[in-house]
Amino acid sequence: MRAVLVRQPGGPDALEVVELPVPEPGPGQVQIRAEAFGVGQPDVLIRRGVYKWMPPLPANPGNDVAGRISALRADVEGFAIGQKVLLSARDLSQRGGCYADYVVAPAEAVHALPDNVELHAAVCLSNYQVACALLHECRHPRAPASVLVIGAAGGVGTALVQLAKLAQMTVIGTVSTEQKAEFALGNGADHVIFYRREDVVARTRELTKGEGVGLVLDHVCGPEFIGYLGALGKWGTLLSYNAFAGLPEENLMAAMRNHLDICPAARCFSFHIYDHDRDGRRALMRSVIEALGRNAIKPAISAVLKLDQVRQAHTLLEQGSALGKIIMTP
Repeated sequence: MRAVLVRQPGGPDALEVVELPVPEPGPGQVQIRAEAFGVGQPDVLIRRGVYKWMPPLPANPGNDVAGRISALRADVEGFAIGQKVLLSARDLSQRGGCYADYVVAPAEAVHALPDNVELHAAVCLSNYQVACALLHECRHPRAPASVLVIGAAGGVGTALVQLAKLAQMTVIGTVSTEQKAEFALGNGADHVIFYRREDVVARTRELTKGEGVGLVLDHVCGPEFIGYLGALGKWGTLLSYNAFAGLPEENLMAAMRNHLDICPAARCFSFHIYDHDRDGRRALMRSVIEALGRNAIKPAISAVLKLDQVRQAHTLLEQGSALGKIIMTP
């Protein structure tokens, strides 16, 4: 079978497609014949060798695979040959391992999928799992009526927009181009802000008639982050779930005290909070699988490439031009 390995960390050229023996399931395990692979930022971090939860080298950087059960041990219950399933490395003992034609995993780590679910859509659900936690687990107990999503056309941004609309929130999203604006609005956003040419805070307050939003979700951080306090309404929360532009240098507490009239909150989130919370982690995934099964969400797939094109997939992801999720197929 084919699998992807990283022997020495680096750029997309560090990704090698190699031939390996097909793994056989051991006690309590199932074998999955892959039909779709998710491509995400954790894969890139493993490839670069900088992931805090780095697997040992040589490493297979894939973290999400959807497919069908192709073999299983006699002690495994609740699964059948040919059944549709989803596997996330979040449910494994270490990250990675999912970029391969066949993957073996403990049955207890695998999520069964409804028959009507498309596997291409299912492999996008890790983004929705994160988005579900961001919207419903990290906020102030007073549920926000509105949300500002920074980067509304990206993989997690797309999931945030859809789930926020499902929760009946007013959604404002920031975008960089007209193409991304059209995409975000088509995905359910109520308003878009062109962050390169508009003042995001001023425009947010204008769109909310001066009230501000209940929640700001930002994966960029950097020098703009603290300024988003000005977009919040009363009891609003400013939430960072990544820091692609680095950390802000301004004093966050001092800045928050400049907004005492709204009593703002700031939170830092990583999905690794669920690493030792199996029940909570899997409950989130079950909720988004259920939403997909009843067509309440529709994952947006930006590009579909072959596993042999894994270098191209990583290059496309790092360019930041994708509209939704990048996936690969065998």
